[in-house]
Amino acid sequence: MAIAQPFESTSVVHRRPSLSTSALSSNFILSRSSTWLRADFGINSLKLSAGGGRRREGTRGLRRLCVGPRAALGGILGGIFGKDGDTGESTRQMYSGNVALINKMEPEISTLSDSQLRERTSALQERARNGDSLDSLLPEAFAVVREASRRVLGLRPFDVQLIGGMVLHKGEIAEMKTGEGKTLVAILPAFLNALAGKGVHVVTVNDYLARRDCEWVGQVPRFLGLKVGLIQQNMTSEQRRENYLCDITYVTNSELGFDFLRDNLATSVDELVLGDFNYCVIDEVDSILIDEARTPLIISGPAERPSDRYYKAAKIATAFERDIHYTVDDKRKTVLLTEQGYADAEEILDVKDLYDPREQWASYILNAIKGKELFLKDVNYIIRGKEVLIVDEFTGRVMQGRRWSDGLHQAVEAKEGLPIQNETVTLASISYQNFFLQFPKLCGMTGTAATESAEFEGIYKLKVTIVPTNKPMIRKVHFIRSFSMKKIDVSPCTYFCRTWGKKKKKKKKKKLL
Repeated sequence: MAIAQPFESTSVVHRRPSLSTSALSSNFILSRSSTWLRADFGINSLKLSAGGGRRREGTRGLRRLCVGPRAALGGILGGIFGKDGDTGESTRQMYSGNVALINKMEPEISTLSDSQLRERTSALQERARNGDSLDSLLPEAFAVVREASRRVLGLRPFDVQLIGGMVLHKGEIAEMKTGEGKTLVAILPAFLNALAGKGVHVVTVNDYLARRDCEWVGQVPRFLGLKVGLIQQNMTSEQRRENYLCDITYVTNSELGFDFLRDNLATSVDELVLGDFNYCVIDEVDSILIDEARTPLIISGPAERPSDRYYKAAKIATAFERDIHYTVDDKRKTVLLTEQGYADAEEILDVKDLYDPREQWASYILNAIKGKELFLKDVNYIIRGKEVLIVDEFTGRVMQGRRWSDGLHQAVEAKEGLPIQNETVTLASISYQNFFLQFPKLCGMTGTAATESAEFEGIYKLKVTIVPTNKPMIRKVHFIRSFSMKKIDVSPCTYFCRTWGKKKKKKKKKKLL
């Protein structure tokens, strides 16, 4: 019996491997673990030095701790991407030709009836399937969508929104300021790339936004004769398959990723729900491709029965003290036992080696400490009845049916004194980084992409383009500045609390005789 292996390499995995998982293909437990960190992730974070400045004389309070101002990441990169910030005027000039063509077609398109607009869509589909390039169809397609939006939504896309659509069609990331209408912009390239009949995925961060966008701006492509689908959390496989077959499908990043993993574990063609990948538009692209890139998607199946060792490990973790028996890396969500921690654990358990392959106590102890220090009740999870339910750290929603892998969920259950459910084994996993790289054409939009442009270009080969605003900006943006702190005996928070509210003592002036 062959078991599906987890996808852990950095290379792009095949979408339809030949698998035989008859013994494990039912009763899958979906889990999304934030503790599994790829060592070969590849994002080169910028770190700023904390030392080297001169101390200011004559300062008081917290300012006395300042060693020297350091520009924050936004300030540094703001200077790189243009003098006083790039306003997108170069982008406006680059796409001015196509914008002029679209505006020239507008008087003619506006005189067409609703049925004639749909006939234009059918004609565009025919040309796309006969080999005409999408670039050649872009002016007419955008003009048709603009008119349909005006009739259906009462919204006529501005010229800068047309530019945003062209940037997305080109396979780049469009940075558009908040309030510039990114949701409406996504319809333009989605419609154009759907003309070839290969499908388009519009990815959002949660179910609410996917449903809202599908029901609102999705009216435009529906009006023009295209099929628009929606994927939600509790849909059946038949419903998912039907919606993925639509010309444009709205879906969240997690649902799309899990459907991909389930397809890779399918034992027959009839179980597949996804078609071939073609074109993907990601809303809030920095959140999905950068912030959540380290979070893997994992499908697990039931393994052996739970062990009482979880309860023993939980008692040991409770007795151990931080920085004495173990150290914690809060950013990477990892823990390490100190020499004293190893010695005390071996003495309590009466074993010679925590890593003895016949016992493997180390994994139980480390998971128990993680559950104590890194996974907090009513923050990372809630308890409902006798069950530990994970709370999504990005959306704040309860993830029903999801479980942490590698014994971590059982360790949290033991910490809370709840019945321990069956352990699981990882059947398939993939990171968002590897997953989205499988799309032949990928793009995204957000209001804050310039500060991550190095990561986007280095990892995903995506260029960041700043789209100009419809009206001149009257708001003045001051770049954030951070200050490195001098080493003190107490934490900055403690120091601030002690000094807050204290009145400054005025020096008495000496009277002159």
